Amino acid sequence: MNFRTVIDPPRNPGYLDHRQHLLLLGSCFVENVGAWLQQRKFDVDINPFGTLYNPESIARNWERIVSGTPFTADNLFQANGLWHSYDHHSRFSSPDRECALGHINRRLARAHDRLPETDRIVVTWGSAYAYRLHATGEVVANCHKQPAALFSRELLPVEAIVARWLPIVRHIETALPRCRILFTVSPIRHLSDGAHGNQLSKATLLLAIDRLQRESRICDYFPSYEIVMDDLRDYRFYDTDMTHPSPAAITYISEILTEAYLTPESREIASQWYKIHSALAHRPLTGDTEGYRAFLQKTLDRVIQFAKDYPYIDTSTEIAELNTRIKQI
Repeated sequence: MNFRTVIDPPRNPGYLDHRQHLLLLGSCFVENVGAWLQQRKFDVDINPFGTLYNPESIARNWERIVSGTPFTADNLFQANGLWHSYDHHSRFSSPDRECALGHINRRLARAHDRLPETDRIVVTWGSAYAYRLHATGEVVANCHKQPAALFSRELLPVEAIVARWLPIVRHIETALPRCRILFTVSPIRHLSDGAHGNQLSKATLLLAIDRLQRESRICDYFPSYEIVMDDLRDYRFYDTDMTHPSPAAITYISEILTEAYLTPESREIASQWYKIHSALAHRPLTGDTEGYRAFLQKTLDRVIQFAKDYPYIDTSTEIAELNTRIKQI
């Protein structure tokens, strides 16, 4: 007897590969998966604007990455002792306006410069609900705890989402001909919308993605939402807030993604580098000792051998870090 609904996405080995440049945009779920990929030495650029939830804000910020147009001081506002941007997550906020602006524009420039090399774009939509600022009429990515009276809340229609994203897809088809877009819907439950409202939101996103897939050959879908809702389907796989997937759930989803999309070589690279990543994160409890020096040297030897085996993967940062740590002992 089978007591689970196993979600098995279509197999496409090589869809994700260590030779590729990846751009991840969207909710905190995409950041979880992005961190998992980074720990396995994928070349990943994660959320240049910070965490984003609704399709309109992600579309708006994608267009800014394409143009590379810097933000100006007029794009920031001050509240609660901090300078904020309505296009950015609060991680970009700062008590100093120039500091916030510099951080925003450096991150934008890095994403813009990487864009021509991008092979895969992973987009995770979290919610179809959006907040529109009365003063400008524009949808904001983050309200930054401003008074609710400043905004109107709306559920973006399927047709509006498709109309907004189809030109983006067409641009990618032309400007980045080797690139594909992997859409997914975040399994994080937005219970502030109410249980029914959350379902309406997720259904809207799923319908919009299905329409985009029908319109373009470069649009794909990974069923992270279905894996949590129908396969795991248990509060054991939620964090303590009962809305976010637990670390075990993130690992499970990432492993399914690995099995579906990675070649055997890429799976081996991921396995090897994760062991190195764990070694790099190790710090001794008893201070810097000769034993720790030997451990660092062994790790350095492993990284150097890894670089020889996979010369298309950049390990210069790790080699430099290990050499510095060895010299400090």
